[in-house]
Parts: sequence; C-alpha cells; structure tokens
Amino acid sequence: MALLELINVPLQAAVWFGVLGLPPSPANLAGFAAFALLLAQGASYWIAKLRQLGSGASALPGATAFALALRADPPVLFAVVMFTGWSALNAPGAATYLGLGFAVFAVLEYVNYFYTQLSYDNIADLRYLTARGLRRAHLAIDLERHRAAQARSRPGAPPLPR
Repeated sequence: MALLELINVPLQAAVWFGVLGLPPSPANLAGFAAFALLLAQGASYWIAKLRQLGSGASALPGATAFALALRADPPVLFAVVMFTGWSALNAPGAATYLGLGFAVFAVLEYVNYFYTQLSYDNIADLRYLTARGLRRAHLAIDLERHRAAQARSRPGAPPLPR
C-alpha cells in the first residue's frame, strides 16, 4: 500500500499536467498539493504499520505525528477546498476543475485514513462491507489505542481530545 500511495503522486502529476497537458495553475496546484499531502500521510502510516508489525511493538511508530495530522489537516483541507471552489466558480475550466477534483479527493482520503474506511478493494473488505457496513479506518483504531496508552501513562490527567 505504501509504495502505491507514493508512486501515485508523481504518476498523477505526470498524467494530468504532462500527458494531458492541463495547466499547473494556482488552483490545480493547490488541489494537487492537498492530494499529495494526504497520499504521503497514508504512505507514512502504512510504512509505520509495517514497522510495528515487523517489530512486534504494541505502539504505532509516529503515532504522535499522525495525531497531529488528524488535527492539522482539516483547516488546510478547508482552505484548499474553499480556494479551489472559489477559483472554479470564478474561472471555470481546465485551470480550476482539476484542482477542485484533487481537493475533494484529498478530503475523501482524509476521511478514509482518519475516520472511516472508504476504499474496499479486496474480497475480504467487500464481504465485511456487505455484512457489516462501513469499517473504521485502521489509522483511527491505532490512534484510539495511542490515546488510551497515553491516558494510562498519565493517571489523573484530563482525557485527550478525540
């Protein structure tokens, strides 16, 4: 998974801006940057998860950084969606629609990584989806474990925000 996420960033740039020749306008680049940021975070998570599983550690490496991303991403994504949406309304066309599409995709990736799994791309996932509905994201589960471990290590401290 991590490798696919990382390959997708330059691949998508090459296809959209190179092969198809869409303009690297401010709106398109802003949307693409948000998309690339979320794919890089997703790749980082899968790399950390592989390290955790390989080492047998109970804690996810870098969990604090992912908890920070959980909080920092929404205002960034909001700003990018607002900018690309405003751009698409004021100058509709190839110089803005791609950026808005990338921005919306970045928001969906954020939900997919940090809250609810939206990607069901294998038989086991599809069976789960049809039998039980949407599944909590793997990173969301790991961050909940991280919060619980932090709370246990600080008795009497107020609970950490979700």
